[in-house]
Amino acid sequence: MTFSQSIYSLVGFISNFMSNITTYIKGRGAQINPSNPFHHTVRSAEIKPDPDRMIKTVAIETEAHTIVNKVDSPDIGFNYSINPYQGCEHGCVYCYARNTHTYWGYSCGLDFETKIMVKTNAAALLKKRLEHTDWTASPIMLSGNTDCYQPLERQYEITRSLLHVFMQYRHPVAIVTKNSLILRDLEILKELSRDHLVRVCISINTLNDRVRHKLEPRASSIHTRIKTAQILIENDIPVSVLAAPIIPGLNDTGIFNLVRKLGDIGVQDIKHIVLRLNGGLGLVFENWLDKNYPMRKEKIMNKVKSMHDGYIHDSRFHKRMSGTGQIADIIKDQFDVARKLYLKPAPPVEFNTSLYEKRKNAQLSLF
Repeated sequence: MTFSQSIYSLVGFISNFMSNITTYIKGRGAQINPSNPFHHTVRSAEIKPDPDRMIKTVAIETEAHTIVNKVDSPDIGFNYSINPYQGCEHGCVYCYARNTHTYWGYSCGLDFETKIMVKTNAAALLKKRLEHTDWTASPIMLSGNTDCYQPLERQYEITRSLLHVFMQYRHPVAIVTKNSLILRDLEILKELSRDHLVRVCISINTLNDRVRHKLEPRASSIHTRIKTAQILIENDIPVSVLAAPIIPGLNDTGIFNLVRKLGDIGVQDIKHIVLRLNGGLGLVFENWLDKNYPMRKEKIMNKVKSMHDGYIHDSRFHKRMSGTGQIADIIKDQFDVARKLYLKPAPPVEFNTSLYEKRKNAQLSLF
């Protein structure tokens, strides 16, 4: 490349970079709204932000027909889940749950993090389910899709109301979150933990908070999440960490430091998931790379493809979360070695299902 060609290339890069700055929607992950595949019309995905107006989150209050979902995937360690909210204000640009928002008539892009459905009758539905004679105690996960402690939970307290039901019926529950708001319910969690009825999984995939801020713009900071995990552990609440997703070329270089930091605060179990971009998520993520890491985009996308047999998406059980190929193997090997170096071995935490069964049988004996 000649000197003049280098100059033109640099000018083009600076021009694109400045253009991205002026069109970036601050505080949001997705920067576009891809068309809904269930709609007959195709619209432009681009969004022109108004510098004088913030894009606000809209809470859509709904009454669900059911609340406990059967999980058929062998990749998930639970048979049932509950999603108190559809959509998630955290705005994690990589979130696989974005695709489910299209079922409700919205886009998997910006709509997913700005139009949130709140299931106001969730606690009543859970109570009804646990009172049903055909229900057998089985741990239920909060949440299977979107974060049960996302910002709207502070106002609606749907998750808190569900925990009260679990406590009332002495039924086991697992929680996955990346928000420190969970500490608001610390006393409830402590009571559940005393009877081995709760486990908490905190999602942390990097120690670099600048990367986190771009990837997960409205989630708690990394420092806050680590402190949250530490407080839960100090209160005898079983805590594991989900390092997800690992994105080669972006957050895969800090695996050893991440595991060592978590081991220092007493975390005993860490699992990881690699990035996959099913459905409209590929458009959202590639556009995000254009605006945040344009020089790394091609490298990152090629590495993602290498983990899924040349594709950016993968729906195959047992492979979609771990990936295949050399890069996926290197990531797995790093976690395996880091666990041996920095985590103290501990027996798996077993849920107690007997208390619910005793309570249910006692109730049935009244009739």
